[in-house]
Amino acid sequence: MSRATTARPKTRPRTATSTIGGGDQQIICAINESRGLSPIVGLAFINLSTTEAVLCQISDSQTYVQTVHKLTIFEPTEILFANTVAQPPTKLYSIINEEFRDYIRITTVDRKYWAENTGIEYIQRLAFKQDVEAIKVSLEGNYYAICCFAAVLKYVELMLSVSFPFHSLRMKYEASEGAMMIDLSTIRSLELIQNLQNARSKDCLYGLLNQTLTPMGARILKSNLLQPLTDPECLELRYDAVSELERKEDIFFAVRQALKAFVDVDRVLTAISIIPTRPSIQHSEQSINNVILLKQYIKSISPVYEALGGTTSVILREILERCSPEKYVDTEALIDDIINEDITYQSQPLDLRNQRTYAVKAGVNGLLDVARQTYKEANADAFQLVTDLGQTHELALEMKYDTARQYYIRVDASDLEERNLPDVFINVFRKKNMIECQTLDLLKWNQKIVDSHHEVLQMSDRGIQQLIDQIRQNMAPLFKISDAIALLDMIASFAQLVTTQDYCKPELTQALAIKNGRHPIREKIHAEKYVPNDAFATKQKRFQIVTGCNMSGKSTYIRSLALMAVMAQIGCFVPASYAAFPIFHQLFARVSMDDCVGANISTFAAEMRETAFILRNIDKRSLIIIDELGRGTSTRDGLSIAIAVAEALVDSGAFVFFATHFRDLPKILAERNGVVNLYLSVDMGEVDKMTMLYKVAGGAVQEEHYGLALAKVVDLPPDVVRIAEEVSNKLTANIEKRKKNSRTILQARRRKLILSLREQLVQAQEGNMKGKVLATWMKKLQDEFVNRMAALEADVAAAAEESEDEQEMEGTNSTTQSRASSHDEQSGSMEWSSELRYEMTGALQSETVEG
Repeated sequence: MSRATTARPKTRPRTATSTIGGGDQQIICAINESRGLSPIVGLAFINLSTTEAVLCQISDSQTYVQTVHKLTIFEPTEILFANTVAQPPTKLYSIINEEFRDYIRITTVDRKYWAENTGIEYIQRLAFKQDVEAIKVSLEGNYYAICCFAAVLKYVELMLSVSFPFHSLRMKYEASEGAMMIDLSTIRSLELIQNLQNARSKDCLYGLLNQTLTPMGARILKSNLLQPLTDPECLELRYDAVSELERKEDIFFAVRQALKAFVDVDRVLTAISIIPTRPSIQHSEQSINNVILLKQYIKSISPVYEALGGTTSVILREILERCSPEKYVDTEALIDDIINEDITYQSQPLDLRNQRTYAVKAGVNGLLDVARQTYKEANADAFQLVTDLGQTHELALEMKYDTARQYYIRVDASDLEERNLPDVFINVFRKKNMIECQTLDLLKWNQKIVDSHHEVLQMSDRGIQQLIDQIRQNMAPLFKISDAIALLDMIASFAQLVTTQDYCKPELTQALAIKNGRHPIREKIHAEKYVPNDAFATKQKRFQIVTGCNMSGKSTYIRSLALMAVMAQIGCFVPASYAAFPIFHQLFARVSMDDCVGANISTFAAEMRETAFILRNIDKRSLIIIDELGRGTSTRDGLSIAIAVAEALVDSGAFVFFATHFRDLPKILAERNGVVNLYLSVDMGEVDKMTMLYKVAGGAVQEEHYGLALAKVVDLPPDVVRIAEEVSNKLTANIEKRKKNSRTILQARRRKLILSLREQLVQAQEGNMKGKVLATWMKKLQDEFVNRMAALEADVAAAAEESEDEQEMEGTNSTTQSRASSHDEQSGSMEWSSELRYEMTGALQSETVEG
């Protein structure tokens, strides 16, 4: 392994505690980044003292603030880069080297060791066996983090002679600090960035929110959607900024108008930052273009500064401060000393060549002025040549230019209907109704023009490169202004949505409360008016089971909650009349029902893999939506798995919205503390007709045979429907025979009632009620508790009496019943015994919680 180091004495004291160690432990970090304007940075940390690995992938800004912050938190002892980023140094390498070189060793290793396949092999071999699949799921799509993991382990093995036994390395994927973690599967299934059916469609959350006017704004919006914020103070500041732009129309329109003038400054500043190893004519041309674009960028800052003059919100005032003239006046003066004032960036090839030729002011270089005069005369001679040809041959000739052919001649084909094109014209071809051609003399003049243009570029290049060298010394303020413009563009985009859509400002609370919430994407694409719904979830109502018939809107309802949570945590308003959200640090969605053909994984295997990842990573700060878990396998196994997963999710303390067709699931979990049952209502009042109301109601779904009803609506053959009804009725009768009031259920209800009383008393103790108000509330609470407990005691007595009667009846007819129902017991009693078993499990868990 080739190795180059930039060793520095370790002078800075280690004051912070590393996330995976800290102190004097040896931590090696590998860093890699994508090529492009919106940098994606991969990091992999190996703590050799504790045998722990942490992988990260960050969508960062041009100033790499989040990457530097992550390194500051972990405090590695050595940082690895690929050798290709050091010569010439990339911007990331330069920033890291400048920031950390005094106390962290910076090493470059051969590029061949940064391989994704090698990283996956290391994960398969070294991660704990029970964590392998979950880690692979979390790392899907995180190419740069995996490459870094491969490089750091290869470096540890070859250069430090350290190796790890099989399945001995603690390993985890960690989202960027201060951001919600959203895995790749959730990003896809919620259509955050791309529509599932049509990749080019704008019917996704990014397509909806992207009202930006600059490339920088579009990039920061995408980065925020992938990594929503978790800092409530920052979110409140964004809400205030959006509200101010919404209220002050004059400022809003002035800002939007000013943003239209900006070029892709990130691309320009990145190009200026790069020092070429082999200068060329093409590089000289691009350097002049970049300086002209930079000039246009700087001239565009002043209108933004003027537009924000009357703002009061903190973020807008910060942007105003960053765009103040003193931040860029020195760079502007440098450009104005060299570049002509009236030069602006052009997009047409000939205009682009001319602007490069006349970009540098006259008088800066005498030889340059002579070369430009030669270029001007050569162009004039070429035009005169074409004019003379037109007069000689009595043709209306038009002179055109493109980059490949330089100057060429175009003539209307209708002018040549009665004669042939003269032989002097060569390189002839027809394009629609026009004939394009050249002559030998024109080719010669083209070559002279190109030579004179190259001479102008060479004369201009010395001054341009000196200018760029001076600009490089003051790049930081320009990048910061670019970040500020991007943020302003995104906030203005949110304000644009608020002015055109019925969105509301969200509040940040401990509860999730939504009034008249709507699915932002479905509302946009559906021609019919969207039916809004309410939602309310607290820690006491954190696990909500959503049932209902097919096409009733279960999936749309739970997805809308997740999308609104993402919108709220990027600083955007949400589609509702009122909305309040807690800060979620993780978002998980298990909604896909597709086979993963590429990985040779079935529907059920894929959902179990994703479910395992969720269960290993959830905590009480997570939001989880699950749609139809367990439907990819047999009904009995699917229900069993759904119950077990639901139990684990209830215990996690996370906010969960669980949509299912298993009608027994709401009954089994109904008595668990924190569980709420909801359903999507359907009107089945008319025969052979179903009307979807798309409205959420409390309780479990009551329509038992909505599948049969739907089969009738879609014109399934009558004989098939009739037989299905007969079988369904028989199975239902067998099951109902064995259903009783369970003492376990009644005990669980008692415990739930007592736990609910305790939670309300704790809330009252921590609340603001005093005196008569508190006494009145306590009396009302007491009466309600006594009445509900009395009703439960009555149910217990009724259950005991019914049990005695049934035992006597069973003693009289036991022989007859055993013969007649042997088959029924095999088919039906197993389901009820399974239900009782899980009821007992829930009761025992509730008892443990109560104890």
